[in-house]
Amino acid sequence: MWDNVQETVSYIQSVTHFTPEYGIILGSGLGSFTEDIQVEFTLPYSSIPNFPISTVEGHKGALVFGKIGEKKVVAMQGRFHFYEGYSMKEVTFPVRVMKYLGVEKLVVSNASGGVNDAYQVGSVVLIKDHINLMPEHPLHGKNDSRFGPRFLNMSEPYSRAMIKKAKEIAKSFEIEVHDGVYLGLQGPTFETISEYRMVKILGADMVGMSTVPEVIVACHMGMETFGISVITDMGNEENIETVSHNEVLEAARKAEPKVRTLIRELIQAY
Repeated sequence: MWDNVQETVSYIQSVTHFTPEYGIILGSGLGSFTEDIQVEFTLPYSSIPNFPISTVEGHKGALVFGKIGEKKVVAMQGRFHFYEGYSMKEVTFPVRVMKYLGVEKLVVSNASGGVNDAYQVGSVVLIKDHINLMPEHPLHGKNDSRFGPRFLNMSEPYSRAMIKKAKEIAKSFEIEVHDGVYLGLQGPTFETISEYRMVKILGADMVGMSTVPEVIVACHMGMETFGISVITDMGNEENIETVSHNEVLEAARKAEPKVRTLIRELIQAY
């Protein structure tokens, strides 16, 4: 892993000569955030040594380098998921690469199913914590201390300071936001009604198929992380029969202007 990360970093640096401070992972239906970036370089995943290639509709598959205001950023247009057949080490490989490109702060976004009755389709939720129920752990196996510690403190996986700043920004732009706990499941099936009930009983507010592995690895390497989710379906009897991936993408696209504003202003202000 170490050698592969360093090989990938060396290649990207040789092509871009760019040192980003922020990393951004764009989830389902949120790929057009790159329109807010003054783009300097775009690298398709297929051109990057050791990089997986996203196979999911709504995930374009490129690293985008540029600026938001005066902040240098690198954005992943499309992430990798365990359900695509990748190992967790492959899913989280780009996060390790970002760290060694210079990234100290990571922003992750996703689409999720809501179980909190205060939410509705289109709600924007700041992730304050997560529950990991994925079947493989990204730190499973021998630990390489060059990346981080064997036993990782996960008391603050999502930066409280960044959440506080995001709430201030949301208030100033009159954007309604919630905060909540995200539960990660393997997918790719949407949850059954009983599984949605389980999510709620376990203390989560929303459920999805991504984000948790990347955040664990970011914490492993000491990166400060902010997570934001768009509720694209509600896990209750009234809505469950109609849930489809196309509807998820459409709901995410409708909420995207609010998410874009929050991320853009947070990066410039924090």
